[in-house]
Amino acid sequence: MNDPLSAGAMTVIGQVTTASNATLVCEIPDDATQVLRVVYKPVRGERPLWDFPDGTLAGREVAAYQVSEALGWGVIPETILRDGPYGPGMVQRWIDTPEDGPDLVDLCPVGEIPDGYREVLRALDPAGHQVSLVHAENPGLYRMAVLDVLINNADRKGGHALHGVDGRVYGVDHGISLHSEPKLRTVLWGWAGEPIDDELLTDIKALVKALAGEPGARLRELITDAEVDALEARAQQLLDEPVMPLPTSARPIPWPAF
Repeated sequence: MNDPLSAGAMTVIGQVTTASNATLVCEIPDDATQVLRVVYKPVRGERPLWDFPDGTLAGREVAAYQVSEALGWGVIPETILRDGPYGPGMVQRWIDTPEDGPDLVDLCPVGEIPDGYREVLRALDPAGHQVSLVHAENPGLYRMAVLDVLINNADRKGGHALHGVDGRVYGVDHGISLHSEPKLRTVLWGWAGEPIDDELLTDIKALVKALAGEPGARLRELITDAEVDALEARAQQLLDEPVMPLPTSARPIPWPAF
């Protein structure tokens, strides 16, 4: 029986209008009574970027998913390349989130950081009040922060970190990642300068080994050889210096942050 994600007929039911690139919500028949909801980003709907080659964002989303899977972290929902109503594109399983509850990344008044959260920076809100950008001290979010370093994620906004109804933490929107030049921009700087957990280092060591085999070959079908080599170099650097990096660029946080 074919996997509905890769072979089922997609019907567009909506659009994420706040996204920079064409982002469509679709349904795929799963069986006689159920449907699979997915996010579909056709290549033809990608907005050109000066520093990322045209038509490559969908492949980068799939490559980021494959890196997460090679690590065994399950941070990114299942993501594939396939044809759709508007041509080839990225298709990713939809993540249902709770209707209420605390956000993984949030703003709060300065000096009122909730328990279990870390402050990233202080800024002024539109009304001129001082606020703190904070994120949760969550193991799944921590793995996401390390993954962002590995894949050189240039766009980890607060809205790209989802708390699923299954209790797991998921990251979405990885189209501008895996560049060979340093591009890291993230709201998850709360662990900067701290040692990386030994358990995650073991997984990163396994990733470096895997890049020499079939997982690396699959990545080279999606991104360039230079970008795969840069991924391996970033992973090896974390093994040699197992500390979360500090911000080094003039723009370490994406804008807008949510």
